Amino acid sequence: MSIAISALGGVGLFLLGMTVMTEGLKALAGSALRTVLSRAAATPLHGSFWGAIVTLLVQSSSATTMTTIGLVSAGLLTFQQGLGLVFGANIGTTGTGWLVALIGVRVSLTAAALPMIFVGALTKLLAHGRISGVGAALAGFGLVLFGLTTLQHGMGGLAERLHPADLPAVLAGPDAPWWSALFGLMLLVVVGVVMTALMQSSTAAVAVTLSAYFANAIGLDQGCALIIGQNIGTATSSALAAIGASTTAKRLAIAYVLFKLIAAIIALALFPVVVPLLIRASNTVDGVTLLAGYHTAYNVVGVVVLLPLVNWFTRLVERILPERGSPLTRCLDPSALATPIVAVEAVRRTIARALVTVCSSVEAALAGHVEPIRLGKDVTSVQEAADALRQAQIFLSDMTGPPDTDDEQRRLTITLHALDHASRLAEAANGGIDFTSVGGGPEDMRAGELCAEAMRSAAAIARGVAAPPRAAGSPQVVPASHGADAMAGPRAIPTDEAIAELERCTTQLDELRRIHRSATLGAVANGTLTADAALVRVETVRSLEALAHHAWRSAAHLVGRG
Repeated sequence: MSIAISALGGVGLFLLGMTVMTEGLKALAGSALRTVLSRAAATPLHGSFWGAIVTLLVQSSSATTMTTIGLVSAGLLTFQQGLGLVFGANIGTTGTGWLVALIGVRVSLTAAALPMIFVGALTKLLAHGRISGVGAALAGFGLVLFGLTTLQHGMGGLAERLHPADLPAVLAGPDAPWWSALFGLMLLVVVGVVMTALMQSSTAAVAVTLSAYFANAIGLDQGCALIIGQNIGTATSSALAAIGASTTAKRLAIAYVLFKLIAAIIALALFPVVVPLLIRASNTVDGVTLLAGYHTAYNVVGVVVLLPLVNWFTRLVERILPERGSPLTRCLDPSALATPIVAVEAVRRTIARALVTVCSSVEAALAGHVEPIRLGKDVTSVQEAADALRQAQIFLSDMTGPPDTDDEQRRLTITLHALDHASRLAEAANGGIDFTSVGGGPEDMRAGELCAEAMRSAAAIARGVAAPPRAAGSPQVVPASHGADAMAGPRAIPTDEAIAELERCTTQLDELRRIHRSATLGAVANGTLTADAALVRVETVRSLEALAHHAWRSAAHLVGRG
């Protein structure tokens, strides 16, 4: 009983230490974690490299994965770029296994761990901000070391009662049939899956395996079989976390599970070849180090196999779980709320998509077209855009805390300005404007032309904000015709030039509105127009000026030119 208590206590201390250390490192990183990941994922290869580095530094694949989900949901990364980061996180999370192999199972670190816990806890309690995060990371690291020492004692006692021969053989010998070894291999793989599922941490499960091998309780081949199962077991926590989550989270969870299964199939296929080589290498290289290396190589091989196939893999996942819901609000993923600046970016892209819809609808109405406005494969309307903007307002209200830096707070402020003007634009466009009266006279036609020009410029700016990230050198989308994908229109207009064009159109419309009003109302007195027709034309030009003004201000704030 004392052996079990010591082993379980060691695992518990290890898990607690990892949790505390991860939270401290995340607090220390602050918004830098989001910044590094968003800039590092230009290609899946770069994303895999930096995903591994960031995960190694923060000691949490979950932190990397959840941040990636928020970035993909907000539209800051494509799903394919997010996959690169998730692939890399699988490699980075194996770094803790090396800590266990090189330090944790070899020496008793109690004398060093306890002072770390004391100093770290004191710093955590007395300091604030990032210094407090340093304290939490130090205390967590001390708990990890203390947990490993406790686990080492428990495994030492277990080795007196458990021998590798007591466990199933996983390699076919001269006296054992191949199917018996296959059964033993699959049985230990299942045990590894269960271990990770119960501990909710593959790192802790691998630490138990390394400690058990160091204590001679299991063989090297049996340790490799357990590691395969423990890597598969990591996917269970992702699958459970995706239940009831957003489409983006579910897609990344599916990708994570498929990655683990593909890597496991490769490892099982190579098991009869690779493990005998490891056993022979254990004569000159320490077996615990070989197990840690096998753990890392297992994940590296999976990434190397899937990276060249990332396009196919992305299409497969998207086919398994197609996108649902309005294209205007897909960025408003609840996972983005945990990071204020990511939530702000999600709202910016929602505003931009709504702006494209409203501006395209107004431009089409001014040109006399009645074709529906499309965003991708979905049809949208001004009313849906207005509803999306209201949801964006509610989404921002649910954001977790204010942004950290002055720049991020300014970003939030200008986003709110853009949201306000976009909401007013949608309200004006949805207010029953009589576009047929635009052709009533030269001034009316000129007002319509100016408003249409403003709508085109605002839509071009909004497309640039709403468009998914593109790799350098990818082709620019050609302009779309009315009724085609509104997101495929031109967005290569320089921002300053587009803003200047918007301001020019709005200024001229304001001047034209005053001249038009006097001339139109005067036409009633000389009998040229009826009072009803004159007032309708005056109200229409006033509405066109309001549309241009709100489109200008919303687009300008979206790109920080407000």
